[in-house]
Amino acid sequence: MSARRPQNRMFNRNAFKLGLFSPNCSGGMAITKIPERWSASWDDNRTLARMADDAGIEFILPIARWIGYGGDTDFQGSVLETLTWAAGLLASTEKVTVFSTVHTAFTHPIVAAKQCATIDQIGHGRFGLNIVCGWNKPEYDMFGLPLPTEHGVRYAYGQEWWDIVRNVWTSERAFDYHGEYFNVQGVHGLPKPVGGSLPPILNAASSGEGRDFAVRNVDFLFTVLVDLERGAQDVQGIKQAARAAGRDVGVFTTSYVVCRPTEKEARDYHHWYAEENGDWEAVDRLMTLQGLHAKSFPPDALALFRTRFAGGHGVYPLIGTPDQIADEIERIHGAGFAGSTVSFVDYVKELPYFAEEVLPRLERKGLRLPVGQA
Repeated sequence: MSARRPQNRMFNRNAFKLGLFSPNCSGGMAITKIPERWSASWDDNRTLARMADDAGIEFILPIARWIGYGGDTDFQGSVLETLTWAAGLLASTEKVTVFSTVHTAFTHPIVAAKQCATIDQIGHGRFGLNIVCGWNKPEYDMFGLPLPTEHGVRYAYGQEWWDIVRNVWTSERAFDYHGEYFNVQGVHGLPKPVGGSLPPILNAASSGEGRDFAVRNVDFLFTVLVDLERGAQDVQGIKQAARAAGRDVGVFTTSYVVCRPTEKEARDYHHWYAEENGDWEAVDRLMTLQGLHAKSFPPDALALFRTRFAGGHGVYPLIGTPDQIADEIERIHGAGFAGSTVSFVDYVKELPYFAEEVLPRLERKGLRLPVGQA
């Protein structure tokens, strides 16, 4: 199969790609108690996806969540399941790429291969797959599964899972697979993904084991941006590892946006929703789980970023005027990142201003092309 598909915006000519993160989850990325926090309703998701289509946003990326984080809001307690959600959004849009986030431990690879190929048919090649090898112990407990304490075991399981999915998509004949975790026979699946090509594959990882998995397997690796200096070092290390593996992996990060006409307006709103009205019980539960069971965030970052977690799940903050945010995105690109997700307190209300004011500034900086030209 070919590695690129022209109809998928993930492979367009924009130097810095943008995606919307976590709109399928109640609260989105903002752990706040304010009334206008994101509902994650289906109607709002469909409206948002059509906005992304028109704005030239490359992709929409969901979080697969099964249990919320408690607190007054039960942050991310209501979640649209990512495979059925992606199918609906792709049927409702024309150009934006829509990812599904799939936990390897909770979905058999033969089933996942069939589901994803079906969704790719619905989207005419605009589907993407985000592979998650697991970290959230309460969710494993809910499924009655043990969470392996060693990252290496989780990613070894994930490698076998992905090997089977990829073989279903690429093999013309039935195959057997005998591994440590899977033992399957006579495996075959039709239809294949669209056009004889693989969908874009991504993985989010900060641990060494996770990055090793990514450089072997995925097109795009998401990693946490703590600060620009450390981010540049991370990108350089990932790129070197990918080259050593004979591959080219795009490195993305995640951010949240508070964009207003003045810096004071932006910072006042951020202070109001993230500090005065943060759902601190949910914040602390999320930070505890991240610290105990995941390596998504460096330990020192977890200790420093409590407000950042309330503001946007701990990801990189973009707060200020359109000029300030465009300048900061330019610096992120200068650190070597090929793209970022963005999130908002209310995606539908805030994306239009971002699209109208920030995107043209990124075009003038040479980071993006006008809609329809990328």
